[in-house]
Amino acid sequence: MGQTPRMLQPSLSERHFFGAELRRLRERANLSQARLGAMIRFSADLVRRVETADRFPSREFVEACDRTLAAGGALVRLLPLLEASRANERTRTTSPSGSTNGSTLLAAQAERPGVADMVVRVPFQPGVLDRAALDWLNASAGPHLPVAARVDAPDQVCEEDLDSAETVLAMFRQLDHTHGAGRVHAQVQRYVERELNRLLASPPASEAIGRHLCTLAAGFFELCGYQAVDTGAHGLAQRLYLRALRLTEAADDRLYGSYLLAVNIGHLALHCGHPEPARRMALTAVRGSETRATPAVAAALHAVVARTHARLGREDDCLLHLDIAEKQLVRSKPEIEPAWIQYFDAAYLADEIAHCFHDLGRPRQAQRHLGDALATLIPTHVRRLAIDTALLASSLVAAGRIDEACATARVAVDYTARTTSHRCLQRIVEVQADLEPYRCEPEVREFGEYVRHQLPVAAV
Repeated sequence: MGQTPRMLQPSLSERHFFGAELRRLRERANLSQARLGAMIRFSADLVRRVETADRFPSREFVEACDRTLAAGGALVRLLPLLEASRANERTRTTSPSGSTNGSTLLAAQAERPGVADMVVRVPFQPGVLDRAALDWLNASAGPHLPVAARVDAPDQVCEEDLDSAETVLAMFRQLDHTHGAGRVHAQVQRYVERELNRLLASPPASEAIGRHLCTLAAGFFELCGYQAVDTGAHGLAQRLYLRALRLTEAADDRLYGSYLLAVNIGHLALHCGHPEPARRMALTAVRGSETRATPAVAAALHAVVARTHARLGREDDCLLHLDIAEKQLVRSKPEIEPAWIQYFDAAYLADEIAHCFHDLGRPRQAQRHLGDALATLIPTHVRRLAIDTALLASSLVAAGRIDEACATARVAVDYTARTTSHRCLQRIVEVQADLEPYRCEPEVREFGEYVRHQLPVAAV
């Protein structure tokens, strides 16, 4: 029986961040720990211990992984950071009065039981997605719910229970947008384990309440999955999203199921480097919801299809689906949209369009749409502001506007420092990689110093 990996959050320390990056690259290459160990001539146990932050890697280990995983120097560039962290850790262990920083506080919190449950490491498995999509597409109509409770039966789920849970879910979503998953996921997990599971185990007062409960539970598991992505636990996110999808089948909520299949599962496959499975998930969602999709939902689905085509380099197909998404969103009205899609406004579509043009290698168009997104994003959505600002910086680098890129990247660092989000940290690392060819420029050197001062865990 394999050992359960030590639980970690990429935002806790430099060693945790390196372990998360190594695992992400290994999973993208579809390699097991044992296979990677054999290829780099190190033990599988050492690979496991580095990935779970039990060991600092040696220079030889890092260089071998970088070559084998075709990381393009991304892992090697983390070596100075790791070496400095190793030295600092030795100093802290020999000095009982050493100062405490934010990363140390987060690490101490993670040692408390249950805090890191959401970052249990399981592999992302693109091969299971097609069957899940087929099962969803062919699911028989009608809800598959527990038998409704007798009138006045004890412990039955009523509308008041659902109203309370919906309020909690809305609060958790807002906190997640603002702070990232690192500060919120433990509270969400505790609520799911205690209150939500109690509701799911209790008989509903009516069939309508049972359907509502299943859809609401799907919302909680969607949020848990999104937070798993935000902490770098991509395989766990996949399992949570698939559980949410099954709950929508139980409730016969075809519309929400299509959204989960495309926007959540499709985006996750893209994030893990699998654009073709992502394209199949998004197209299945479009086909399976044609008669039920509201304009905003249709816009979100087609935007994901466009993202997959952009990643595959199919510009014409990408632009076709972007055009559909834009036309659909114009038709959207709040009163006809479900509550869970009402965040998808012009700013979020502009974000999707900008990512498409960035992947297609068209930085000017990416910059224009990122400007639209950043101008209209809700100020409390700090994680999205961080990611889009960092992407804007990368697009400015691609256009050769290095001074502007560094100034913009500083803003992205400031946003990221307000979150505990692995995705935000990744974007800051990617900006630095984009700036690497210009490392001798004074603006780039100054930006590197700024990162080391403001966000040392992302410095390379």
